[in-house]
Amino acid sequence: MWNPDRFLEQVNRDKTPAYAFKPGAPEEWLEWRDALAEELKRVLAMPSGENADLAPELLERKDCGDYMREHIVLRTAPHLSMPAYVLLPKRFAPPYPAVIACPGHGYGYKALVGLEPDGSVRLGEPGIYKDYPIELARRGFLVIVPELLGLGDRRLEQDRDKEPKANSCFLLAMNLLMAGKTLAGYRVHELMRCADYLSARGDVAADRIGCMGFSGGALVSALTAALDRRIRAAVISGYSNTFEDSILASPHCADNYIPGLLRLADMPDIWGLIAPRPLLIESGEGDGGFPVAGARKAIARLETIYRTAQAEANLEKDIHPGKHEVSGKIAYDWLQRHLA
Repeated sequence: MWNPDRFLEQVNRDKTPAYAFKPGAPEEWLEWRDALAEELKRVLAMPSGENADLAPELLERKDCGDYMREHIVLRTAPHLSMPAYVLLPKRFAPPYPAVIACPGHGYGYKALVGLEPDGSVRLGEPGIYKDYPIELARRGFLVIVPELLGLGDRRLEQDRDKEPKANSCFLLAMNLLMAGKTLAGYRVHELMRCADYLSARGDVAADRIGCMGFSGGALVSALTAALDRRIRAAVISGYSNTFEDSILASPHCADNYIPGLLRLADMPDIWGLIAPRPLLIESGEGDGGFPVAGARKAIARLETIYRTAQAEANLEKDIHPGKHEVSGKIAYDWLQRHLA
């Protein structure tokens, strides 16, 4: 009788989000988009004035058969360096279309490029990521796979000796919140720096950059695509939902939570900032953390936004029979169609 369930429901439903999308004329949609984007930057507490010289450094270059794999490091902000893998197709000529491939939780960027946590070649199955950056490289994309702040090789020193899938998300997120910043904001900033790096490479078509992210990496990819119009097409896998049906329904990592975001808009409204650019939503029928029922609600709302933006053909979905995992069944060809 003293459980705070009803209190929590009231907190989450007390007020309609200020920027909940309402269909209207195209010019009203543009006003809504620009206003929500500015508010989103504010709640993310995006780093400002921190675009240090990227100073790209090549650490290793390896021939992987039908693609080359470079291991690089970029300076993304004061006191922050970000390692990344860059996959370059060998059977195609530059300038290449490019994709920023964003990992979610696990042991980081190595899981996406066929490596074990210690850097050795993985001999077993590719797992939930399906090695999708490798699949894209084989299709002619230059792919950059950054290591997200707090995962894998970018864990805090105190976490370096823990099991490979352990992360530093909670402590980083809480310290940043106390400083008036957010972990999501810094991760989005770093993906934008990836776009800076790709745009500066002489072998990339700067007007054909896309992104694909899975799970927690999908959150970062979607927020980046929402705010950075250099991202010409986005695949959001294993995340798109409503807040009520996903991260507010069961415990998720601290990096998912952004103060005040619920008062601004629901998840599909934020993803709607990507319109009219192409957007593909992947959702598994057996995904427990991001249930398919919530995904269908989000897609229906996105359809309304894309219809208002007169870009219905640019929104597609892949509701696949899997669980919390990448599909790729539609995504690879879809990215080729929109970028290559």
